[in-house]
Amino acid sequence: MIRRTFLVTLLALAATGTNADESAAPDIRATISAQLEAFKSDDFAQAFSYASPMIQSMFGTSDRFGMMVRNGYPMVWRPDEVRYLELEQRGGSLYQQVLIRDLQGGVHVLEYQMIRNQAGWRINGVQILRDPSVGA
Repeated sequence: MIRRTFLVTLLALAATGTNADESAAPDIRATISAQLEAFKSDDFAQAFSYASPMIQSMFGTSDRFGMMVRNGYPMVWRPDEVRYLELEQRGGSLYQQVLIRDLQGGVHVLEYQMIRNQAGWRINGVQILRDPSVGA
């Protein structure tokens, strides 16, 4: 019975977000910041270099990647303000939440899934979370 309770507790903890080891945070944030800077100068080849191999294979070229970002993530393409929020570990992956204010004053919270490979930290996906002005 104790063993079963321990297993249920362990599974519940694994399913929820936990604070990640903050030692990775500076490098993760530097990768995201470098990609945002590349977007600001329309250097899509450089921005594409910060994407994971999976993302690179999905889009194939930096031009297609740039078009997707311009159309689907305009707040990332042209951010006015960027603030880093929590870094969480879930299911063996690290997720960095980022608050971005766009040029029109809209506020967005995005979640970057990060992976580490031989080139360093790479962005493996970005999800737009709920509007922070809307209550939970």
